[in-house]
Amino acid sequence: MRLKSVKLTNFRGYQGPTVVPIDEAMTGIVGRNDYGKSTVLEALAIFFEADGAKADKNDMNCFRLEAGETHFEIVCEFDELPAHLILDENVETTLADELLLNADGCLEIVKSFKATTSGKPDKTFIRCLHPEGEGLNNLLGLKMADLKKLGKELGVEGDVADQRVASLWREAVRKSAEPLTLTETLLDVDKGLSTEGKSVWGKIQDQLPTFALFKADRESSDGDAEAKNPLQQAVKEAQAALQQQIADLEEKIEASVLDVANRTLDKLGEMAPELANELTPRFKDKPKWTFNFTLDGENGIPINKRGSGVRRLILLNFFRAEAEKAVAGSAKKVIYAIEEPETSQHPNYQIMLMKALLALANQENRQILVTTHVPALAGLIPTEGIRYVTKDSDGVPLVKMPDESVLKEAADSLGVLPEMGMERANGVVLVEGKSDVTFLRHTTKALKEAGHTSSDLDEAGIVPLQTGGSGNVKHWVTHKLADDLGLPWCVFLDSDIGGDPAQVKSIQKRKAEVEAQGRAFYSTRKREIENYLCPELIKAETQAEVAYTDTCDAKKIIGKAVGMKPDDVIERFWPSMSAEKIIECSKYEDGTERIELVELAENIIALVE
Repeated sequence: MRLKSVKLTNFRGYQGPTVVPIDEAMTGIVGRNDYGKSTVLEALAIFFEADGAKADKNDMNCFRLEAGETHFEIVCEFDELPAHLILDENVETTLADELLLNADGCLEIVKSFKATTSGKPDKTFIRCLHPEGEGLNNLLGLKMADLKKLGKELGVEGDVADQRVASLWREAVRKSAEPLTLTETLLDVDKGLSTEGKSVWGKIQDQLPTFALFKADRESSDGDAEAKNPLQQAVKEAQAALQQQIADLEEKIEASVLDVANRTLDKLGEMAPELANELTPRFKDKPKWTFNFTLDGENGIPINKRGSGVRRLILLNFFRAEAEKAVAGSAKKVIYAIEEPETSQHPNYQIMLMKALLALANQENRQILVTTHVPALAGLIPTEGIRYVTKDSDGVPLVKMPDESVLKEAADSLGVLPEMGMERANGVVLVEGKSDVTFLRHTTKALKEAGHTSSDLDEAGIVPLQTGGSGNVKHWVTHKLADDLGLPWCVFLDSDIGGDPAQVKSIQKRKAEVEAQGRAFYSTRKREIENYLCPELIKAETQAEVAYTDTCDAKKIIGKAVGMKPDDVIERFWPSMSAEKIIECSKYEDGTERIELVELAENIIALVE
């Protein structure tokens, strides 16, 4: 399941129902301090009961309390629903078949909290289009005996293929009453979804995403929650991935113990049959599989006694590791919510963290939510994921979706500025980072000096500007200024072919967006700009032998071989590439032999010709 939206009513600063749509990949909640950004994340933590998060009576909006309101609500809506659900006897059904979806075909869960108490919800509902009429409106709440009785009264007994299966009885009862009259209903999960065994609600809960919140002001303790929680989340994921093996083991343990118990009762029956007949072996509770994971600090110093920057770096590198992990794994959605990732971090690390989160967000089974008011980070968030929190004239929080005016308002409020250098530009090429600037500047200069192109970037007055990629707020601000100044602009990015399929898909989406604006979008035929480096050059300069294809992770391979950060590889080696080497490494066949980087240089220079 994917979180589609969260709606807050009477919760803290939010009074009337306020809906916050959640992006399928990354949602950036931006705005000034104390405007209600963190409230959204904390509401989700309460909804998902993450890390023991509980509602407090002070969460009730004071103005609504004075007006006579008695409850506040946190509502989450989910799409990308499971194709099937097994409620009983291994027979598949669906949320749609059980009539548990709202008018939009989504699963909508409403948690209502009393204003006068703290802790768990007072009531939990599913808002759905459900049948009216006695019997039909509570089918999911009927025990098997009552369900069979209703079915026999309606004469549908012969339509039930396996009379041990509750979902087949419900299906037959509904069909007998067609056409059904459906009305919007708040179905109480405690009263309306109870069956023998594990409740229907419990099985729906099993399908909900896992949620983890990392707060800016997390307290340090001997357990080092800030360092441990991300890794503890990894423990949960590992348990989820091995759930079937765990269930099989539990079954074997249960069978073994029951065997011993039954044999014991057999022996007891030989001596005291009356007593033996009174006893029934059963497990009181399911086994609890708990694993507490921690990190030992240097020289026995607990991690929580280290500086806050070090602790947050552990969090940073957890996300970096997650971003690089193969997509294969748990199919269950995991939602990572990070409050102010910039806290305690050097600006360079802030950017690294945001890029790691962006990469993680591109994985299909991940959603990322961040709050920030730092321009550099807000500028990297994809524009479609921006949720701008401001206040109306009465001081009530408003959440605005991104459009032309909202993006301008958000950029002005946060101080997101365009890349500088446009005052001397005849044209602009928007790139992701400094390595791309080095790559384009040296490529065009080397090819011009060797007579393969008519000009280089500097001669043509084309300025390469780092915006962190295409489709983010920084990119939007920069190209808007370019448009206002009448400057031609284009975009150049790595293609990432052979890398994460989700990232490749994201780049293709950006390409479509840029070209829809009538602008040119160029990407590498190989995976990244590092794939164009000549292995012989690297060996000549470092004695390190490297081998890579056009689609493997050349940056990482080279960095490991020569003992340097992968992101520094282009800065170190590309300025040594001659025009001949540039031409040789970028030849390709398309009916005739062509030279990719010569064509790229000519196309970018043509912006101003």
